Formats: sequence, structure tokens, C-alpha cells
Amino acid sequence: MKKTVKDLKDIRGKRVLVREDLNVPMDKNLNITDDTRIRSAIPTINYLREKGAKVIVVAHLGRPKGEFKDEMRLAPVAKRLSELLDIPVMELDDCIGEEVKSKLERLKEGDVALLENIRFYKQETDNDPEFAKKLAELADIYVNDAFGTAHRAHASTEGVAKYLSPSVSGLLMEKELEALGKILESPQRPFVAIVGGSKVSTKIGILESLINKVDTLILGGGMTYTFLKAKGCEVGKSICEDDKLDVARDLMKMAEDKGVNLEISEDVVVADDFSQEANIKIVPAEEIPEDWEGIDIGLKSRKKINDILMQAKTILWNGPVGVFEINKFAEGTKAVAESVAEATKKGAMSILGGGDTVAAVEKFGIMSDAYSHISTGGGASLEFIEGKELPGVAALDEKEIVSK
Repeated sequence: MKKTVKDLKDIRGKRVLVREDLNVPMDKNLNITDDTRIRSAIPTINYLREKGAKVIVVAHLGRPKGEFKDEMRLAPVAKRLSELLDIPVMELDDCIGEEVKSKLERLKEGDVALLENIRFYKQETDNDPEFAKKLAELADIYVNDAFGTAHRAHASTEGVAKYLSPSVSGLLMEKELEALGKILESPQRPFVAIVGGSKVSTKIGILESLINKVDTLILGGGMTYTFLKAKGCEVGKSICEDDKLDVARDLMKMAEDKGVNLEISEDVVVADDFSQEANIKIVPAEEIPEDWEGIDIGLKSRKKINDILMQAKTILWNGPVGVFEINKFAEGTKAVAESVAEATKKGAMSILGGGDTVAAVEKFGIMSDAYSHISTGGGASLEFIEGKELPGVAALDEKEIVSK
């Protein structure tokens, strides 16, 4: 169990370096198109402000690969952060150095500053110790609230914790670890997982891990067709990893040996073109025409998934079950989103993870409170579920276990 901001004592006047995940999507005019990650950071920042801390936020945007790039500056993020906090946010044009230190000295209790994009320095992703030390010189306390980057051993997520004490988790990080930990350690059963995505190769670890934990594993998305082909079905022009057919067979055998119900679509929506103008039809999964490709789950599969979810007590959903970005191919994912929401209303605990899953739910206009928890961490949540150690979490202080 890791210490959190709630374990910090007397932080009035202290400089607190807070790593947040503010990597928000923007349009070509640098307007933020989804501010969810900024909103998710507000509770921790406000908690520290109310305790009288001087809050110094460190974050990244995009993949500048160690170069200063104007289109990846954090100015739009600072503006939105200021609006949500309803206070001016000090915006810095660098993240280390004497000039930054000098400007931060002006911070008063309850003030907030935002450092410039930390990934403008290659030393960040290299987890360079000297760079981490320079970052640590800006503050007295370290808080990691960026679950979305916790699987990365970077200077601002792992390295800096070696030079600042205390180093604790933020409220969002705590919420993520509690929610994911709960369903993995003591899930209410039946426990159902839905895993989508285009490739088996990127999900082998999570599929193996879930087969050891769930009662039912529902497969969707492009990986469906690798499994169908592994079962001997023709898949037409559908996406398929021919070099992973043995892996798919091994996973099916593993599920059978463990007594896990492995659900693979019994019918699919196929299209003659990958576009909104395509002709589509629903066919049995084993009858995909030669020149057509599978792009969504069919009506029978949607009903079967709904029936399974209505009996579930715990649901983990990671990855859409079809090409939801194209409206014509989105109905299966929409049906799953609605079924998970309905099951949640009936009392199931539901956790959604992965950027595409969250984007799909938002596209369909389903409110986030329709689910028990929506994880902000794509890769981090996957690695956590796989049982891997997250460097950004491991670096934080452990709570002391008080013996009775």
C-alpha cells in the first residue's frame, strides 16, 4: 500500500512537485478537443492548494522526442487548467534551470505553476539521474498523480522520487490503484472481461492474465479473426495475424483447461469496403465471404454478450469490439457500452480502460457516471492487470503497517 497526499503532514508553504497526465488531444488549431485528463487532475491540485502548498505541476504533451516544438507547448493546457481551477496559473517556458527556480520563488501558498513540456528534454524519457536531480531541486515533496504514465520509468515519474521525500501518490493515482486492485484481488463473481483491439500480439499478456482470473472472457475487435482462423474458419479480407494462430490456439486451450468460458463472435458484420459508404451484411462467423472483411460483431453476438453481462457482478472492458470510428461499423461497440452501463445500474462493478474504449463511450454520449470507474491509463492499466510492476508506483513511499 502506497502513501498518498492524505498522509502528508503540515505542507503549508511547502513546494510540491505534482506529476500529472495532461496529455490531451488537440485539433490543428491547438484547441483542446477533450479535457478529461485535465479535469481528472483537479482534485489532487485543489487538495494540495487547500492545505497551503505551492503546487508545481509537471506534465508532457505528445511525443516531441527531446526537441522544443511550439505545437507541443503546454500553453493551451495552462489556460484550461486556469479556467478549471478559477485562478491564474503561472506558465513557465522551461522545466529546469535557474530561471525556472527564480520564477517559482514568487509562488505563494495555494498558487499553481505549470512547467513546460517535460519531454522537450530527451533526458526525461532516458530517466537521466542528473536531470531528475535538477527537477527535484524545484520542490520539497513529490506527488505522482499520473497513472497513465506510471508504467514508464522516466525522470518525472520514477527518477525524481529518489531525490525527494516524501514521495506519495495523488488522489487519482490512489483511485486507479484501488479500483483495479479490487477487481483483480477480490472480484465479485461472475467476473466477465471484454477485450477488444486489432491484434492478438499486443494483448497476449493481458489475455493470459485474465484467463487466470475471470469466469468469462469475451473477445472482440480485429483479434477475433485471428482466433476464428485458428479454429479453421475462413476470414476473407479481415485483419488477421497468421503468425499468431498457434498463440490463439494455446489461449483457447488454456481457457478450456481453466474452465473459463471464452466467447468469440458467432456472427459478424462484414463490409466490402473500409468506409462509411461500404455495403454491409451480417453473416455467421464461419461464413465470411472471400472479398469481404469483418468489422463488427453481429446481432446474435450482441444479444449473447448482453445476456452474459446481465448476470455479471464484475466487468472489465478494454478495447472496442468493432471499428467504432466509422458510424456504420459502430453498432456492436455501442451495444456493448449500453449493456455494460445497464449491468452497472443493476449493481455490477464496471471498469473501463484504454483510450479507445473511453473515446467510444464518449462518442455514444453515455455519461461517465454510468460506469463504476473509467481508467485514465491505457498501457498502465493493461500492465497492472498483467501483474507487472509499474515503475511510477513502485518508486513511491510505502505506508507503514501498524501492528495491532
